[in-house]
Amino acid sequence: MNANSEPVDILLVEDDPGDVLITQEALADSKFLNRLSVVDNGEEALKYLRREPPYEEAIRPGLILLDLNLPRIDGREVLARVKDDPDLRRIPVVVLTTSAADEDIIRSYDLHANAYVTKPVDFDQFINVVRKVDEFYISIVKLPPR
Repeated sequence: MNANSEPVDILLVEDDPGDVLITQEALADSKFLNRLSVVDNGEEALKYLRREPPYEEAIRPGLILLDLNLPRIDGREVLARVKDDPDLRRIPVVVLTTSAADEDIIRSYDLHANAYVTKPVDFDQFINVVRKVDEFYISIVKLPPR
């Protein structure tokens, strides 16, 4: 059963081209017709979300997949700014990162991350994790209206 009747726009904030490719592949094979936009640093993520140039026509995402270790503006700071912004705070943010450090997990939840997922190093496991996140947030969870 699909909780969301229309495709969900997902913003992936990831600087590792390999992880971007794996995530794109996992979502492309999904049974849900979601649209994925990608930015490779925290500064661009905030511009995208605030629809600042060159993203004036960007569609507000229904879900953000956020890496923590990003250039320009760190993922933790992106998370803090998103959850501090009344126009953005309702967008679910899933931290998708290589860090399994307790301090990163605690800080992410303190900053109101909706979920914290550690990226597996194994390709097939990584694909499976992304698919499970997609399935959970797209078919089970009722996302806030845009």
